[in-house]
Amino acid sequence: MKRESNVMHNTLFRFVKQVASLAQKLTDAALMELSDPAGNGFAGWKHAVLLYLREHMSAEYEEIIDWAEEMERVRAVLNLQRGEFPAPSTLCKAFKRASMTVWRQLLRRSAELLDQNGHAAIDATYFDRQQASSHYLRRIDRSVKTIQTTFLVDTAEGAILDLHCSTKWPDETKIGPKVALRNAGDLRSLAADKGYDDMSFREELRNAGIRPLIKHRVFAPYDHAHNARIDDKLYGQRSQTESVNSSIKRSHGSAVRARDWFRQFREITLIAGVYNVEQAIER
Repeated sequence: MKRESNVMHNTLFRFVKQVASLAQKLTDAALMELSDPAGNGFAGWKHAVLLYLREHMSAEYEEIIDWAEEMERVRAVLNLQRGEFPAPSTLCKAFKRASMTVWRQLLRRSAELLDQNGHAAIDATYFDRQQASSHYLRRIDRSVKTIQTTFLVDTAEGAILDLHCSTKWPDETKIGPKVALRNAGDLRSLAADKGYDDMSFREELRNAGIRPLIKHRVFAPYDHAHNARIDDKLYGQRSQTESVNSSIKRSHGSAVRARDWFRQFREITLIAGVYNVEQAIER
């Protein structure tokens, strides 16, 4: 039991150390968004570490502060003594204050911890928001029960490169270009299912130097011919997105905890970053 406890603590420490390294590389603007505006000296990167750790451990704000204060090595990484940690409400406000740009920066940096080959896949999944958002939904008289989340995944080791969240369930052919093209410099090919079958999307990918691996819906014999020309090995790696979706929901659940939609989007982005770090420290 003691050995198992030591292994768990070592894993948690490696997680904290890795996130601290990533968070300290954020832009000054991002760190300012995370920092406490009261000017108490609690740096933005330390907020990011504790928020990542909270998601990693599926803990409440109070629990993660109490736990971190008792871990000597974690205190050393954060350069904090007992009693110097922020109040749970301060940590919650930092999460609410930081924009999606901050969490996207961290997500992108976390993806760099895993090997990438430039061959990516894109697919959508759904997170439940009804339970977490019941008060919010009643207040605005809406009944959106799920968030559509589109993940862009590199197929080498399953790194999540980017994502898009929406409560409106937009057409996949509208979201695909938005997510893929803002990562065009890192992609050599993109695999997607027939939900992304759109000639204009394929053309946009080709113009950006990305090879489209998107199956055609079969309406005529020439559609079979188009599909036959697709590299089966590369297209088959599209299943990486399904594996990532499944792994995230097994580890972190299929429902978000935040109440407001904008915090739910940030929560999902934070979960994706946590997933990348977890995969990196396991290898």
